[in-house]
Amino acid sequence: MSASSTFLSTSGSGYEAQMGRWSRRLAPLLIDFAGVRSAERVLDVGCGTGSLTLALAEIAAIRRIDGIDFSPAYVEHAKARSSDPRVELQVGDACAMPFNDATFDHALSSLVIQFIPDGTRAVREMRRVTRTGGTVAATTWDVRGGFVAWRIIFDTASMLDPNAAERRARACSRQLVQRDGLARAWTDAGLVDVKADALTIRMDFSSFDDFWMPHEGRDGPVADYLRTLEPQLKHKVREAVRLAFLDGEADGPRSYAATAWAVKGTVP
Repeated sequence: MSASSTFLSTSGSGYEAQMGRWSRRLAPLLIDFAGVRSAERVLDVGCGTGSLTLALAEIAAIRRIDGIDFSPAYVEHAKARSSDPRVELQVGDACAMPFNDATFDHALSSLVIQFIPDGTRAVREMRRVTRTGGTVAATTWDVRGGFVAWRIIFDTASMLDPNAAERRARACSRQLVQRDGLARAWTDAGLVDVKADALTIRMDFSSFDDFWMPHEGRDGPVADYLRTLEPQLKHKVREAVRLAFLDGEADGPRSYAATAWAVKGTVP
């Protein structure tokens, strides 16, 4: 399963601290963008710890929500968060999903597809399992121009470490983190009436520790980078990022904009 994702994942609670608290804010925006208000069955691809799945479950007119994710730890965490009988969660590969053609009314995916090495194959799978007239929609962070918290860390680290600069360049140049790249992937998958837009939330941190400590764990791309560093360099990076976070003022609350590209298309 792990070969179908580059996302470092070990702990559901670790993901919640690192990203889950923000994906919960983004989920209702994706649902509204996709126009999902009722359905027999909806699929959440890369359900993680359940942010989008549980947001979909708040819509009474959806009869069943399936979630699939490559991480057993995340799926177990999501299962523990919901007792809704309409929700079915399982471990699986977004590039080879265990569902028949045209199983779902809609297929959605939030903040996942950019971490799938063959993301375009995952898009084709989402189209395959969605019925004619159904919507396939997804979001990815705009890491190049709209993800302030991520840029604070990687822009700062890149001044100290060429490896950070290389990771930043690789992340920013991926087709599926760019608006036009997402739209092209949806069109290439045979979807029609393709539309792309930007969805923005705020990331609110109570202090630098609240901003930094989740990345000291074992979940997400920043943690994946930090674990490659020798202690001395890691300390330098942390202190430089701390100064960037403080921005000349005392430690305390900070709020950053976070924009995701969103794309949707219809199965012909």
